[in-house]
Amino acid sequence: MSIIALYSSKGGVGKTASAVNLSYYAARAGNRTLLIDLDQQGASGYYFRIRSSGKSDARAVMKGKSGALEAIRETDYPGLHLLPAHRAYRNFDAVLDGMKRSKSRLADFVSEVSGDYDQVVLDCPPTLSHVAENIFKAADVVLIPVIPTTLSLRTYEQLKVFFDQKDYKKKKLRPFFSMVEKRKRLHQDSVETLRASEKRLLKTMIPYCAQVEAMGVHREPVLAYAPRHAASMAFRNLWKEVTEE
Repeated sequence: MSIIALYSSKGGVGKTASAVNLSYYAARAGNRTLLIDLDQQGASGYYFRIRSSGKSDARAVMKGKSGALEAIRETDYPGLHLLPAHRAYRNFDAVLDGMKRSKSRLADFVSEVSGDYDQVVLDCPPTLSHVAENIFKAADVVLIPVIPTTLSLRTYEQLKVFFDQKDYKKKKLRPFFSMVEKRKRLHQDSVETLRASEKRLLKTMIPYCAQVEAMGVHREPVLAYAPRHAASMAFRNLWKEVTEE
């Protein structure tokens, strides 16, 4: 089983859109796939028209209780399941503070469901906290959407510093450009700057476009309703680049 986390400590960078489309494509490729929505906003569940059942809370997930397993729902797409977010996820850090092995709880939970899935995708909250440390420990690959702007690049640099401070394996970090507008000179310059300095940067770039924004209207992956669009091709390429290395 492979575990891919879509993570950024900066909001609004295309993290959830990427998690939803990669999960969808993983299932289409024949992988039994579980998407875990760890963000209390519950956007992944919204895109798949699935609400929280109320059975799963932060403590249940981090303790691996059966309530979290019972909350896993089937989506409308074969082979793709979702563990929707719960409003109690806002208390994740407080829950973890009182637990032993607090940095490994998410990894333990994912291990518990590993026999049922080939692929697990984590849609992560924009936080650098105990929850984030659980994500970094659990994931095989941490995909970081980076908008080609100064502040977004700075956020990625801060994450690398954090990994150095905690002695985490930076080889897990795989940034990719998201919401790219090639006609903008700032975006062009930012792409060139990071490509020249970051060997872990993936080649695939997700474009900024109306079709991706329309996911909230269609409430499904862009790969499902616009499979031939450039954004859909980019998400396919991103999946292949990550899994075929």
